Amino acid sequence: MWFDSVHHLSNHPEQCRGASQFKEILTSTQMCGIFLPMKQETKLTTKQEKVLKFIRERVENNLPPTIREIAGELGFSSTGTVRDYLAALEKKGYLKRANNKSRAIELLNNNPGIPIIGAIAAGKPNLAYEDIEGYVEPYGLLPANISRDEVFALKVKGESMIEAGIMDGDIAVVRKQKTADNGDIIAALLDNNEVTLKRLRRRAGKIFLEAANKDYPPIQKDFSVIGKLITIIRKY
Repeated sequence: MWFDSVHHLSNHPEQCRGASQFKEILTSTQMCGIFLPMKQETKLTTKQEKVLKFIRERVENNLPPTIREIAGELGFSSTGTVRDYLAALEKKGYLKRANNKSRAIELLNNNPGIPIIGAIAAGKPNLAYEDIEGYVEPYGLLPANISRDEVFALKVKGESMIEAGIMDGDIAVVRKQKTADNGDIIAALLDNNEVTLKRLRRRAGKIFLEAANKDYPPIQKDFSVIGKLITIIRKY
């Protein structure tokens, strides 16, 4: 089973940037060997994700829900609202329905998970490859204000962050963003297109990347912030 632990990272008023600027930050275009297939027509709203989650849970128990059951579970006052959500999910390719049948909802093979993209180094930086190794189910992992299309996942390699509770083989779920606060754990793009997971530090007017392991020296070279760590997932 997957065990997830969310890092509650401190907030600081001062915003920090890497020494170099990153022009196109992990959007729908290929960047530094990382490609995120983000098609706008398949993006789900938070409410749509909740509807899909409930349907998925019921289908896994071999009892697809009726429209009235979905309305009752999600607090919709009208079955027409449920039909609107089902139509949207069907249009985006997540399910299909058969007319005039009570429980005729079929989930399609359109994985709504967070893509695990290659590997990220938490030791010596390593290239993050563009091929998708798998998916992480997003339900229950993300804060309510963050959708799955705002994040990506990378597999941690190395032991440079063990004192922060980040181990070799963990899955790091990262929110895509260009800036971070002093002390945040970030995914950083180095000037040779390598990506590493480290803590962002600013001291004495200098910005650098700090490991959470005394055996690893800080990285003092140009980098760009490509995301902030929000969750670590570990498989036992």
